[in-house]
Amino acid sequence: MTFSRRDFVKTSVLGAVAAKVGAPAALAEFPAQDHAAQGSAPKRPIIICANVGYPFVEPAYAFLKGGGDTLDAAIRVVKGAEDDPNIDTVGLGGLPNEEGVVELDASCMHGPTRRAGSVGAVRNIKNVSMVSKAVFDHTGHVMLVGEGAERFAVAVGFPRENLLTERSRKIWLLWKEFNSDRDWWGPGMADPNWHPPAPYSKPQAELWRDRIEQLRRRAAELGIEPEFQMAAVRRVLFPPTGTIHCSALNEKGEISGVTSTSGLAFKLPGRCGDSPVIGAGCYTDQDVGSAGATGAGEENIKVAGAHTIVENMRRGMSPQEAGMDALKRIVRNYNGDMNKLHYMDMTYYILRKDGAYAGVCLWEGYSAGHPHKFAVHDGTLRSEVATPLLKGYSQEWPPFPAIPEELKKDSEYLK
Repeated sequence: MTFSRRDFVKTSVLGAVAAKVGAPAALAEFPAQDHAAQGSAPKRPIIICANVGYPFVEPAYAFLKGGGDTLDAAIRVVKGAEDDPNIDTVGLGGLPNEEGVVELDASCMHGPTRRAGSVGAVRNIKNVSMVSKAVFDHTGHVMLVGEGAERFAVAVGFPRENLLTERSRKIWLLWKEFNSDRDWWGPGMADPNWHPPAPYSKPQAELWRDRIEQLRRRAAELGIEPEFQMAAVRRVLFPPTGTIHCSALNEKGEISGVTSTSGLAFKLPGRCGDSPVIGAGCYTDQDVGSAGATGAGEENIKVAGAHTIVENMRRGMSPQEAGMDALKRIVRNYNGDMNKLHYMDMTYYILRKDGAYAGVCLWEGYSAGHPHKFAVHDGTLRSEVATPLLKGYSQEWPPFPAIPEELKKDSEYLK
């Protein structure tokens, strides 16, 4: 028995999508930008990335501005996240699969030489973004996976290390004890026989209080530090799916991109999402631009999201238009069924060769006041809000009932 913190705002702009009307108005805090659409002059060099990479952009930008290679600059951003044990969706400290093993995915494309590399389901190697580059540096292949990818990484000098931090191990134990009946075994939402879950008979507020308190007590017994116990509960109830993408463009117009992730928390062993799939989680064409994704990996694979966006720009679409078209393809795959669409989300990070960029997302964010953001550095480092296709907020999968308003106001773990 599990629950969801995300309200689903039932209004949407699906009618507008079908009519090809624009997305909802940009959020007020950081208006989403599309230089090409606004007519302002794009700037180079420029780095854009998922907002989790914000702390690592400044030194990477200095490296890029000083003449550093575009892919090396992008990898510097991503490596920062991979090295940080407190970021539990990438690299060291990433939350493990259902068996308690951390498995990492990454891919990259180097625009100037038109090379690509990818690794999937890699264990015991922290910096898989760098390993994906080593694939094209040291082999005639594009993708290596599993045990073979790990052996290759060791052969070219990457150390084996334990990626499961003590904190992530305890979160996995908490999930295994309380939530493993809500796992990634099918059927999935794409199955014609899938139906939304039946409502719970117990009042939602009572369900929430019982479940949260039960999990908090067990977190304490497992030795999770008091200040992190509610954060651990949150990760059990709503397994994170975070990823980091970064694209970098220099003054000469050379462009590269890289994506790295630990994938879905508590996933089936061997699962690869979109991040290691060239053309889905990452795609760069030196003649056009670069794009990457975070969000529902399975859905992004089905629309070849990053490749679709770059090809849209090749045909003359602005970065924002190109990303919106890819999002509409995800909506189309579910025939606009809100019973399914509100259980998924997607954010695209788009950079055109002239420096025009955009961030677009399927839903506004995770909840009111928490919009999807991305980081930009074109001489000024900042976070901007991505432009949503649909009005409202996504819900986590597996699906749970909405949090009652009274618990939203006083539940510390929602802060």
